Amino acid sequence: MPVLAIDAGTTGVTALVVGEDGGVLARGYREFAQLFPRPGWVEHEPDDIWTATVAACREALAGTDAEPTCVGITDQRETAVVWDRRSLRAPRPAIVWQDRRTTGICDRLRSDGAEPRVTELTGLRLDPYFTATKYCWLATEEPRTWAGVRDGALALGTVDSYVVARLTGGAAHVTDPSNASRTLLYDLEEGGWSDELCELFGVPRSALPDLVPSSGVVGTTDPDAFLGLSLPVAGIAGDQQAALFGQACFSPGTSKCTYGTGSFVLTNTGTTPVRSDAGLLTTVAWDLGDGLVYALEGAVFVTGAAVQWLRDGLGLIDSAAEIEGLARTVPDSGDVVFVPALTGMGAPHWDPHARGAILGITRGTTRAHLARATLEAISFEVRDVVDVMVDEAGLEVPELSADGGASANDLLLQMQADQLGVPVRRPEVTETTALGAAFLAGLGTGVWGSTDELADTWTLDRRFEPEPGRRDDGRHDRWRTAVARAGGWTS
Repeated sequence: MPVLAIDAGTTGVTALVVGEDGGVLARGYREFAQLFPRPGWVEHEPDDIWTATVAACREALAGTDAEPTCVGITDQRETAVVWDRRSLRAPRPAIVWQDRRTTGICDRLRSDGAEPRVTELTGLRLDPYFTATKYCWLATEEPRTWAGVRDGALALGTVDSYVVARLTGGAAHVTDPSNASRTLLYDLEEGGWSDELCELFGVPRSALPDLVPSSGVVGTTDPDAFLGLSLPVAGIAGDQQAALFGQACFSPGTSKCTYGTGSFVLTNTGTTPVRSDAGLLTTVAWDLGDGLVYALEGAVFVTGAAVQWLRDGLGLIDSAAEIEGLARTVPDSGDVVFVPALTGMGAPHWDPHARGAILGITRGTTRAHLARATLEAISFEVRDVVDVMVDEAGLEVPELSADGGASANDLLLQMQADQLGVPVRRPEVTETTALGAAFLAGLGTGVWGSTDELADTWTLDRRFEPEPGRRDDGRHDRWRTAVARAGGWTS
């Protein structure tokens, strides 16, 4: 009883056909365009996301004779999408989670004293990262579009809601709590949309999707819209929560880091939301239909995207996979420090005015030093988050499960273990974001009977042990000095 999983990520869509043993039977992938209309702005054409979704699924299905029995969906979170309820076409590009255009809106709301109440209700903070600030911008800057939202012609949602709408031919307008909890419109402890927050951000509640559990049938794919298939849509989760689920982090205290466009550290905190005063986010992990499970999260905005920038922006490498070999040609970074704040800084610093900086360059600096400094930066950023989890939130992180595209980089994961001072483990299936979506869908349709069955499918690929003395060799102190110099650049 295979499951089709759709991972609508930030730079492309991955589709997996997953077997009952948790193994990947076939995969497909399609990139879509990244739009940068102004400095600090990041957009996607929703139609491009849908086209990539269909193409990736077609490729995956062509790679196996196994016929899927259901569909699970995971997505880039916080991205604001608007679409026509009848035609399902989008009147404007989606505003991506990395976009910084709403910094001024956040500053204004903060100066008005709104942030403490917003944080109390949502577990988040006022930052351009989150969806409601993008809706607020649309209401102010594009009144014609917003009129369609107010009169009901246009729907609001995150990428999961949009993909489900396209899959079901417009029959379902839904989202799950893991995605809803990233919008600044969701009351974390009440478990529903907040009228108070909708009023604060000027968002009509009627335009928002219905809330459904993360696991369980919420609709059926329309054969005319989706490759002739009529399948139950039975799993929905934001990408980082899906990866936590795919890593079988079902018990409180288990942790993972996904190394993707950004890097996201999540720790399962069980049925109690754990609050942080030091830059971490309290979020919903999932709802299997029997109540909310929460997580504490540190969101680092640019990690894999920094490698992409070395490739596309600077032309230093031809492919992302080259960075490990290049970085290994030098023993260290030559005292070069790269702060990849290309779209501001997330946890634990939360500085939307920060910008990227490369410090310590000399005549002897080569592209290899910059490559190694980029990998070091990723390990430093993740350490900053885990240090807060341990020191401020009082959580134990005895080991870290790693996944995502960059987790294939052995040098990076060794650096990470060295910086954390704890082992880092990598599963055989590193596409755990899509795997989590498959698990949620299969759990909701009886492919798997329990999370214990799912945990039995997890298998270790490699475990990276920390090298003594590397954590406190002074490199992280130099990194923190560099971060301070990159901060507040645009303010």
